Parts: sequence; C-alpha cells; structure tokens
Amino acid sequence: MKKERRQFIKKAGIGAAAVGAGLATQVAPAFAKSKKFKWKMVTTWPPHFPMLGEGADKLAQWVEEMSDGRLKISVYGGGELVPPLGGFDAVSQGTVQMGHGAAYYWAGKAPAAQFFAAVPFGFNAQSMNAWILSGGGMKLWEEVYAPFNVKPFLAGNTGVQAGGWFNKEINSIADYKGLKMRIPGLGGKVVAKAGGNAVLVAGGEIYTNLDRGVIDATEWVGPYHDKKMGFYKAAKYYYWPGWHEPGTALEMIVGKKAWMSLPKDLQAIVETAAYRSNMWMLSEFEAKNNAALEELVNKHHVQVKQFPKSVLKDLKKLSKQVLDELAAKDPMSKKVYAHFLNFQKNMNAWNKLTEEQYQTFKYL
Repeated sequence: MKKERRQFIKKAGIGAAAVGAGLATQVAPAFAKSKKFKWKMVTTWPPHFPMLGEGADKLAQWVEEMSDGRLKISVYGGGELVPPLGGFDAVSQGTVQMGHGAAYYWAGKAPAAQFFAAVPFGFNAQSMNAWILSGGGMKLWEEVYAPFNVKPFLAGNTGVQAGGWFNKEINSIADYKGLKMRIPGLGGKVVAKAGGNAVLVAGGEIYTNLDRGVIDATEWVGPYHDKKMGFYKAAKYYYWPGWHEPGTALEMIVGKKAWMSLPKDLQAIVETAAYRSNMWMLSEFEAKNNAALEELVNKHHVQVKQFPKSVLKDLKKLSKQVLDELAAKDPMSKKVYAHFLNFQKNMNAWNKLTEEQYQTFKYL
C-alpha cells in the first residue's frame, strides 16, 4: 500500500507540474499581450511639420491603432525635448526609445550612414526602396548602426528633390566658388569640393538664414515644402534637377534595448507602420509638388532654371571624387559603397530597358 501511495503521489506531482507548465505557457503570452508601453519619439523636424513631421505623427497614430493602444508613442518636434539634430544620440543613449530623421545627419558619427539617405547622382526613391528592402542594403544599414545600439527602418522618401534656391545664377561650376549653401550629406561635400561652403542648418532655421544673408543658397525638398517655407521671398532662382538628392530616404530609429522589450507582434506592428509611412510620404510629395510649382511660378513669379549640362557633368565628376575619398578613409563606407555601386549597376541595366524607355516614348 505504501508503495502504491508513493507512486500515486509521484504521478500526481508530475501531473501538477505539467499542468503548471501548461498554465505558465498560456499566461506568459497573455501577460505579454496585456502589457502596455509608452514611448517617446524625437524628430529633426519642426513640430507637426507637413509631410516630414506628419509622417512621424501618423506613424505613431498607426502603431497605437494597430496595437489597440498597447503601444503609445508621444512625438516631439526638433527642440521640444532634444535639439533637432540630437535625436540619434538620444535614442542611442536610451534617453528616448525612437527617433525620426534622415541618416545623413549622423555623418559625423558614422560616415557610411549617408548612403542610406541620399547619394548624389544615386538612387531615386524606387531604387532606394529596392536596394534597402530587397537588395541587401538593410543588413548593411543595421551593421552601420549596431555600434550605437540603434535599429533603423525606412520611414519616408521625398522623391527627386529640387536643385535649390539661389540668389545668383549658376552658369558654370565656378559659380559655386565661395557660395555659402545650406546642404547636408554627401551633396554638401560636393559643393565644398567645388569651392563652396556647405552649411548644415536645421529646417526651422533655414528661411531666417537665407533672408538675412547668412547663407547665399539652400536646398530643402521640393515645391510643396519650399512654398510653405517661403523661400521664394528670400531667393531669386529655383534650380532643377536635384542632383544631390534624387530620392532621399527618411528613417525611423529605435533603441536596441527598447526594441527587444517589445513582444513579437508589437515589433511587427512598428515595422509595418514604418513601411506604411515610407509609402505615404512619397505618395504625398508626388501628388502635391506640381500644383505647388505652378503656384510658385504663376503667383509668385519664381524664376525656374535648369542647371546647365556642363555644370551637372562637373558636379558628377566631383561626386565620384567625394565618394572615392570617403571609401578610401572609412572601411565601413568602402564596404557600403561597393555594395551600392554593384546594385546601381544592376538597377541601371534594368532601367534602361524599362523606366528609361518608357519615359523617352510616353510623350510621343
């Protein structure tokens, strides 16, 4: 009897343990899905700035809606919580969980980051999406940000930008000599190599600097934004095309520790919201730019000019020099640049048969 009782107790113990383990596996996911998170996102844009700041606002809204309120993100414009260009550090250090901006703003910390925003004479929006999302670019981007404990996501694109606003005509590459121009990233380094002075100024400060003569020229985005920024009041000439930023990608960044704290379903929701923002922003710019350009020309009498071909050829040569020099002195930039060039070759070959042919013949 004692032996049978011991066996019964042993079996009962095993059964209870099994039931307990089963309950634990059921309770753990349930607990994870009931847990709520409150995050902060800082941006480089003025609060609620059209399209760029709106993209961050909408991203936060979509995350909250898709998560049924389990993840709420408070969005702060540049200067509200940290300086406009202080977002990367804030996320890296864990001061906030998220940031929204453009990768070329962090060139001083990681030179290779610039490739994931815009490359002069590089990818347009379509090719940038293809490279990062399907061509191996994302793996490299994550590698570049890994030392800073930051995880990147595509979260917007401006499409092909305008060439910029100038207070003098650009007839030759010599006209860049001594020019003080607000232009970030690799494009700024090209202007500097042409003899100009590239100045990095946050978006909210550009008009004042241009109006007061602190800078002679500026690039920003395109007609829809540029009209709202009022640049036509402070500069005479509006140049095309945006050789320096043919398809500028915007980013959402998340601190690694914050990211790992999220359950898998919330991670998927955040990623999905970022990619929705990526498509939303590009679509908004494409839909609204031409009407804004017509208003600039017809109502405000803006002089729209095209860069001479000789200037563009010289800028392209200088761009190659800048990129080659960057690759020569920074191993990570060399690695990313080689990958970028290989994918660009692949895209160019395909585009010659498709996009280029279509654009050539569609107006016949």
